[in-house]
Amino acid sequence: MDKEQYTPNCFGLKPCIGSDCRILILGSMPGTESLRQQQYYAYPQNRFWPLMANILTNSEPPTDYAARLDMLISHHVGLWDAIGSCERQGSLDTSIHNAVGNDISLLLQKNPSITIICCNGAKSFQCFKKWNKPLLKKEGLEVFSLPSTSPANAQWKMDMLIAKWVVPFQSAGLI
Repeated sequence: MDKEQYTPNCFGLKPCIGSDCRILILGSMPGTESLRQQQYYAYPQNRFWPLMANILTNSEPPTDYAARLDMLISHHVGLWDAIGSCERQGSLDTSIHNAVGNDISLLLQKNPSITIICCNGAKSFQCFKKWNKPLLKKEGLEVFSLPSTSPANAQWKMDMLIAKWVVPFQSAGLI
């Protein structure tokens, strides 16, 4: 095992949510580059920021991280992760072990304007379901399991991602 790649204790990032957030996007656990930079989706090959910019502004994403977050917040979109901490070697979701979930229920209590949760990838959705079964039946809350924006999900081309990811934004009336 490469000790530089092994992170026995990964701790996720804080939620990024505006006061009138309507869509919460949940990743699984930020990758090593994102944790190093303390920025969501910092790995340059991840398609998250280009996807969001395409859907929300029909443009290229801002290069500045604060401007990227502002783009989301100004469109009523928040970010967090299903997993709060875990053990993992590298950045792949398949390497996650001993995961502990974030308290999504508490976050929703504090942010009642959230009516849609988008799980970015299968691991995010799997973990969300594991720790949040009551939320799957919550009146007025829609949960979408969406294809991962990770470069590891290469079979999903950008146009395919847009076609799937645009649905919850349309459902929320944001586009």
